[in-house]
Amino acid sequence: MFAEQFSGAAKANFESQLAAVNAFQAKAFESVSQLIDLNLRAARATLEESTATTQQLLAAKDPRELLALIAAQSQPAAAKAVAYSRNVAGIAAAAQAELSKAAEEQAAARARDAAGLVDQLTKNAPPGMEQAVALVKTAITNASAGYEQLNKLTKQANETFEENFGKVFAQYAGAASEKTAARGRK
Repeated sequence: MFAEQFSGAAKANFESQLAAVNAFQAKAFESVSQLIDLNLRAARATLEESTATTQQLLAAKDPRELLALIAAQSQPAAAKAVAYSRNVAGIAAAAQAELSKAAEEQAAARARDAAGLVDQLTKNAPPGMEQAVALVKTAITNASAGYEQLNKLTKQANETFEENFGKVFAQYAGAASEKTAARGRK
C-alpha cells in the first residue's frame, strides 16, 4: 500500500514538474518573440529614418544648415533610445512577473501535494511510527516556510530592482533631453 501511494505521488509530481517546465518554456519563448518583434520594428524604423536623414543632410546648402539638421536629429534619437529601452524593460518585467507567478503556483502545488502525501502516509502508517511521521511533517513544514520566505525576499529584491531601474531610466531620459537641447541651442 505504501509503495503504491509513494509511486503514484512520485508520478504525479513528475508530470506536474514536466508541465511546469513546458509552461516556463512557453513563457520564455513568448518573451523572446516579443523582443525579436521589437528589434525588427526598431531596425525597420531606424533604416527608414536614416535614409530620410541622409537625404536631408545631403540636401544641405551650407555648413550652418548641416549643423542645424544634425542637432535637430539628436533629440528624437535620444527619445527613441529611451523608448526602446523602456519597451525592453517592460517585456522583461512582464516575463519576470509571469515566471514568478508560475513558480509560486508550482511551489504551492508542491506543498499541497507533499502535505497530502504525508497525510496519506499518516493514515496508513503502522503503529509506532508516530514520531517518524511527525518528523517528516515538521521537515516539510519547515521547508515550506523557508521557501515562502525565499519567495518574499525575491519579490522584494525584484520590486527594488524595478524601482531603481525606473529611476535610472528617468535620469537617463532627463540627461539625454538636456544634452540634446543644449546642443540645439549652440
